[in-house]
Amino acid sequence: MSAPVQVRPAPPAAAPPDEPGRARRIGAGMLDPTQLWRALPQALRKLNPVALVRNPVMFVTEIGAALTTGIAITDPSGFGWLITAWLWLTVIFANLAEAVAESRGKAQADSLRRTRQQTTARRLAGWEPGAAPDAYVEESVAAGELRRGDIVVVPAGELIPGDGDVIEGAASVDESAITGESAPVIRESGGDRSAVTGGTRVLSDRLVVRVTQEPGESFLDRMISLVEGAGRQKTPNELALNLLLVMLTFVFLVAVVTLQPMAIFSKEAMGAAHDTAALTADGVTGIVLVSLLVCLIPTTIGALLSAIGIAGMDRLVQRNVLAMSGRAVEAAGDVNTLLLDKTGTITYGNRRASAFLPVGSVTADRLAQAALLSSLADETPEGRSIVEYANTAHHSVVEETRDAKGAEWVPFSATTRMSGVDLPSGRRLRKGAASAVAQWVREQGGEVPEALDAAVDQVSASGGTPLAVAELTPGGSADMLGVVHLKDVVKPGLRERFDELRTMGIRTVMITGDNPVTAKAIADEAGVDDFLAEATPEDKLALIKKEQEGGKLVAMTGDGTNDAPALAQADVGVAMNTGTSAAKEAGNMVDLDSDPTKIIEIVEIGKQLLITRGALTTFSIANDIAKYFAILPAMFAAVYPGLGRLNIMDLHSPLSAILSAVIFNALVIVALIPLALRGVRYRPSSASALLTRNLWIYGLGGVVVPFLAIKFIDFALVQFLPGV
Repeated sequence: MSAPVQVRPAPPAAAPPDEPGRARRIGAGMLDPTQLWRALPQALRKLNPVALVRNPVMFVTEIGAALTTGIAITDPSGFGWLITAWLWLTVIFANLAEAVAESRGKAQADSLRRTRQQTTARRLAGWEPGAAPDAYVEESVAAGELRRGDIVVVPAGELIPGDGDVIEGAASVDESAITGESAPVIRESGGDRSAVTGGTRVLSDRLVVRVTQEPGESFLDRMISLVEGAGRQKTPNELALNLLLVMLTFVFLVAVVTLQPMAIFSKEAMGAAHDTAALTADGVTGIVLVSLLVCLIPTTIGALLSAIGIAGMDRLVQRNVLAMSGRAVEAAGDVNTLLLDKTGTITYGNRRASAFLPVGSVTADRLAQAALLSSLADETPEGRSIVEYANTAHHSVVEETRDAKGAEWVPFSATTRMSGVDLPSGRRLRKGAASAVAQWVREQGGEVPEALDAAVDQVSASGGTPLAVAELTPGGSADMLGVVHLKDVVKPGLRERFDELRTMGIRTVMITGDNPVTAKAIADEAGVDDFLAEATPEDKLALIKKEQEGGKLVAMTGDGTNDAPALAQADVGVAMNTGTSAAKEAGNMVDLDSDPTKIIEIVEIGKQLLITRGALTTFSIANDIAKYFAILPAMFAAVYPGLGRLNIMDLHSPLSAILSAVIFNALVIVALIPLALRGVRYRPSSASALLTRNLWIYGLGGVVVPFLAIKFIDFALVQFLPGV
């Protein structure tokens, strides 16, 4: 009696990318207001001039605050003390932005430190592959004493004492302490999943590991150092922008210093006017000039520049990507060419059954039944996919199960290239490579129809893999039933993602070891711009160099030792955490989740970093315009009455105008900290579109917002401090 086939669950499919058309936010999360309070002590410590000199804009602001403090002490006035207080707050708020960004990294580093435990290692002295147990000595040593090249054995239940490569055995390993993922992973010798990380736990079996680290140089140690920001170096673009800010600061410093003679002349020329006398009093003159300097120099972007860079790396860490330098994050934003491995990135890891093609008078159901039964003994992913597809596409298929009494199951073998079953009824079924199955049919006295060759050619021409299915009936007749079409299944939504990359001006290239026909079929279906078929490590390296010779930046992913040269050559090399140590050493980023499609997110985060920096620079320079209109008319309108027309905000008095501009200059830094940490919303578009958006939103906004804010602050000052 027949029983329904019990389908074994297929391995979980890789999570598809975001749905096409759905807006994606690449951000660092919302800013918790309590973070500002917790970061305040660190911000105060950063007032040390030795530490602040790294930020020339804020260093000049701190010197100005110190000068106004001295003036306020020797020549006390309410105006002087108010300006002094807000200048110090400007410096503190700038330090606060950097301190909050660093605090996020320190919190992550503390979490990683808690996962690090002092372990005892079982070091094997004299161990060689295949050596008998009495040929080497096992000794217990502290994990901190291990050196590069030491061999250790790690049985089930114990922690791996250091970073290394598996050289013997296979085991399930819990890496949740590093990746945050609870699902265990398989680590084994001799493949691209041989690298292990210190502090992770072996759950089953036993591993022999060759240590690849020196003390204090473990992957976890580097992670802690990097997420803390202790080793963060300024990127080339950041250095260039910092140089621009220094030059602007120097120019305005010279300009303001030369105003002192004019201020003295103004004092003599303005006579007894109350506001003018107050403005040009000996003590107040210095305070006014310092206020003018602080409002003219680009304090807003100077205060936020470091925080923007730290937050960019933080966004990657939150996505389980470890960037070895800020330069790598920045380079990701400027990438022109993206190299993507086909298997696991563009397609799922294994080919899957997609169609049954019967030959002659054979029905589709008969072929499906035979394919299903002959695949039950096939433990390969392809065999499991045939079982799944047969039960999905042919619900009426019912046959004997693996447990059928008397059935002889024929597992798939790389030697025979076939799998199958011999049923008690005398019916024999085989499924496998077309040439192997055809030979089996001829050996059984059958003939191979020409229609089979046509079906095989049809599948091959489309880039698929044909598997033939044959049957030997109880009567001794050997028949060819048809072909199973196996194909690389392109992950859903990738075509839309590649369209977005094309909009950004990024060229996508698929790299595969397949023949050109198969490669072209997959490339057309996925929507990539180009492909490299039958690729060798030398081919990958040559392609990257060719792109770079044209002045382009190249990004690629890889996990094997054969990928290491290309990863090292690429401007952005993303190594998979499951890959070899050679790949991780060669790349400048490591994806702890080992998800090759994440490189698209990495590019978007890099672009968001650059966009955020550009947007806030635009806003910072634009909002200086409002401060000019507030301070300059207030200082010189009495001497040059025509300048009074520039007081378009109708501010109450020169003193209130200057104080309002200084207060706004400090508060705008705090207001922009969440945006600097979260990042400007990124939408795929061309460079010209991004520039237009920046000018309209952050350029125009940088002009309008300060006018309104300074006017409001001036109104509030008059209400609460009528004497100003």
